Amino acid sequence: MNRVSCVNRIHRSLTSALVAGCLALGLGACSEEAADRAEDEVVEEVDERVDEEYQVTYEVTGEKVDSIDFNAGGGSAADPKFETVDHPTLPWKKTVTLRGIEAPAVIPVTLDTGGGSGELSCRIVHEGEVLAEKSGAGAVSAAGCVAVSPVTG
Repeated sequence: MNRVSCVNRIHRSLTSALVAGCLALGLGACSEEAADRAEDEVVEEVDERVDEEYQVTYEVTGEKVDSIDFNAGGGSAADPKFETVDHPTLPWKKTVTLRGIEAPAVIPVTLDTGGGSGELSCRIVHEGEVLAEKSGAGAVSAAGCVAVSPVTG
């Protein structure tokens, strides 16, 4: 979900609430001033969501992994900062802090040239809830997990 979608979703929610409130109070009570206040609230809510920090834990398990690429935080939703860990010991776990609508992502890759199964799995966990989980096997396996930011609601 991109930033525009997030803004539009929040704007629709607040606009719907405003319309319902105006209908309950009578159409005469819904003025341009009330609409301006609602728009200001939408902007304030979006600003809070974009700046909100959250933590996710990436988990990778399997027989062997050659590298793991992951969104390490510090970037933006449009230009995330990825880091790479080469030949990590499995199981592998890393907790990172992300911001706003920045998408959590972890991409483990194995090139199984030794004839093994190449089984690989990844998970993204936020506050005990699994946001994404995937597994794969084969000669080349990329069981990448990407999730929507939990702050988008």
